[in-house]
Amino acid sequence: MGLLSGVAVVAAAVLTVSGCSTSSSDDSGGAQTITVYNAQHESLTQEWVNAFTAQTGIKVEMRNGSDTELGNQIVAEGNKSPADVFLTENSPAMTLVERAGLFAHVNQDVLEQVPSQYRPSSGNWTGIGARSTVFAYNKKKLTEAQLPQSLLDLQAPAWKNRWAASPSGADFQAIVSAVLELKGADVTRQWLAGMKDNARTYQGNGAVLKAINAGQIPAGVIYHYYWFGDQAKTGENSDNVSLHYFKNGDPGAFVSVSGGGVLKSSRKQAAAQQFLKFITGQNGQKVLQTGTSFEYPVGSGVTANPKLVPLPDLQAPAVDPAKLNSPQVTELMTTAGLL
Repeated sequence: MGLLSGVAVVAAAVLTVSGCSTSSSDDSGGAQTITVYNAQHESLTQEWVNAFTAQTGIKVEMRNGSDTELGNQIVAEGNKSPADVFLTENSPAMTLVERAGLFAHVNQDVLEQVPSQYRPSSGNWTGIGARSTVFAYNKKKLTEAQLPQSLLDLQAPAWKNRWAASPSGADFQAIVSAVLELKGADVTRQWLAGMKDNARTYQGNGAVLKAINAGQIPAGVIYHYYWFGDQAKTGENSDNVSLHYFKNGDPGAFVSVSGGGVLKSSRKQAAAQQFLKFITGQNGQKVLQTGTSFEYPVGSGVTANPKLVPLPDLQAPAVDPAKLNSPQVTELMTTAGLL
């Protein structure tokens, strides 16, 4: 079983822990506390946890880390993992755990809350939110007429030293996974070679946005919510930046699904499934609509924050989240010299 790239597997003890202490209760009754391995933004998941506990009385212990850390952690722990639920920002870490055979099947009443395009065909986990790939650009450096028509255009020599990304992060690796699924290994390999020649690399999407805003680089590939989040605060890292949406089913229009799954080894299956049902239900999805994450709701018919481009208007390519291939992406990016 291949592992996600990035930080090596770390002991659960070093992960950030919040909430209540772990309960020994199982589904036989008594006070319930479930453990969530959380790779989503901590503030977002905490909003979900607070509302869920208020509604159900079920307490939640969060162990926070990255997609990479926690996906690898669960695979290493196997059927002895203390996790009941795993939440991620992107799909590939969910696929890693799924391929290890560690997820229980998601209850049908939970799956029915999320349209099929925002969950894997397997039914072993579900989408809980989404983020759109965007081409962020400095309005003083580029005009609309100069913008690329496709993400794949960025491999051309004309874009040398003119765009940026954070290839070491799970966010960008999910985008590469989509290119691989849509276009195949040969096209992906060629595009990554062009990226190695042309792109400047930064640590994190926030750093990419800040560099674009400061005029250090004309443009970059990030997820949409970094710009909206900064605009909702001071705008100091985004006021000079506009967002370009590739649309037309282009790989650059990829919408990355955040995932949620219940571990097969959990002794609290009913409570864990209830937590997923809450997140994908109307109350949970409205946290995305009205909160500060600026991520897209995907369940229960809840629409996005009105500041966002509506999901259907993004014209995203159809990608089964269950087919996003992190081990092969890691291999391709390493060979290209990007990891």
